[in-house]
Amino acid sequence: MRLIDLSRPLENSPHADPPGLAPRIDYARHDETAEALLAFFPGVTRAALPGGEGWAVETAHVSTHNGTHLDAPYHYHSTMDGGARAITIDEVPLEWCIGPGVKLDFRHLPDGHVVTAAEMEAEFGRIGHDPAPGDIVLVNTAAAAAWGTPAYVPSGCGMGREATLWLTGRGIRICGTDAWSWDAPFVHTARRVAETGDTDLIWEGHRAGMQRGYCQIEKLANLETLPDTGFEVMCFPVKITGASAGWCRAVARLAD
Repeated sequence: MRLIDLSRPLENSPHADPPGLAPRIDYARHDETAEALLAFFPGVTRAALPGGEGWAVETAHVSTHNGTHLDAPYHYHSTMDGGARAITIDEVPLEWCIGPGVKLDFRHLPDGHVVTAAEMEAEFGRIGHDPAPGDIVLVNTAAAAAWGTPAYVPSGCGMGREATLWLTGRGIRICGTDAWSWDAPFVHTARRVAETGDTDLIWEGHRAGMQRGYCQIEKLANLETLPDTGFEVMCFPVKITGASAGWCRAVARLAD
């Protein structure tokens, strides 16, 4: 068995999210926290601690959409499946979050391109796989190559409404991307909306969840190391009551 880490870290980086949406992690070192530890033990002095050290601890100020995370249908709209209440991340069935993996390669598509149902079908044909309920479909875009740079957020193609519905219509409940968003980067969508006046283009891939509820993983890593098929994906989210997403350690498991 071989495990491949598909997750990006939570870190103090200005490039993983749009301006104003980045996480902030405050780090407290062992030499800074002895008094905090000793507050639980009246009468004990710092000299009694090994090396005079306390604990290492971090305080994070983060969105549930920072780092690699799983979006619940509730993120996309208050309803799913044609009008039912959208489920939150703590309600996502665990069985959705483990299954056979399928990797689609869209790295050749330009930044901002919106993948169609025909392109989705053609890529499945290229790899010789028919999507089946329980599959977890991961999309490799050009965005991964820009990770860690200012170009990351506006990079990569996005999945359109019809491409998303093509997947969910075949029983796919979990899909994912190495880009910042399942949809095309907003800077490109904003230009198309300004040119056409068509506001239905806004967040069209996400909004497909109103018709059929599904989850998506965003900010995946190392997809280029995966085969097209023949691996298993695990992407269990942190359980946050009533939340629209949860951080997850997405992992691929390959047989030796």
